[in-house]
Amino acid sequence: MIKLFSVKEKQKKDAAAAANGKAVKQSAGELRLQKDISELDLPKSVAIRFPDGQDKIMSFEITMKPDEGLYKGGAFLFSFNVPSGYPHDPPKVKCLTKVYHPNIDLEGNICLNILREDWKPVLTITAVVYGLNFLFLAPNPDDPLNKEAAQMMAQSPGQFERLVSQSITRGCSIAGEYFPPARGDRSG
Repeated sequence: MIKLFSVKEKQKKDAAAAANGKAVKQSAGELRLQKDISELDLPKSVAIRFPDGQDKIMSFEITMKPDEGLYKGGAFLFSFNVPSGYPHDPPKVKCLTKVYHPNIDLEGNICLNILREDWKPVLTITAVVYGLNFLFLAPNPDDPLNKEAAQMMAQSPGQFERLVSQSITRGCSIAGEYFPPARGDRSG
């Protein structure tokens, strides 16, 4: 379990600010997200960072480096924007690294059921991270956002594997679209 920062420390800071007349009102979503982050249990292949500082927890980035499967060797950056209605509303997650994947389109939108119709308030950020990890271990050509990648995966699995490998290690063009090497940065 990763302890990025303690909920109690944050509460002490907020109490001190309130005592000085600078009350910091937190939404229910922020409180729940603080709890989720304090209990975050990430695999070794995943790192989290807060580009706007740890006080701005409603937006953060996750870098995922699959350690098995077709996407092993790549690093993929995801942005998480958590709405104030969290946990009743799911986080908005985008893949910032352009990737040849049947469940991730060229704009970085992700086809993951728990980010859409199957979202439940009992789900956590950890569940979303594990769901993303699963997409890299077992891409699903039957529920695609990138139809060309899904078709290639279903009809020519060997060629699909070669293209994925080439795109994440060296970068390559596939059907006129360039996929830069997957180094965990913003691309596309």
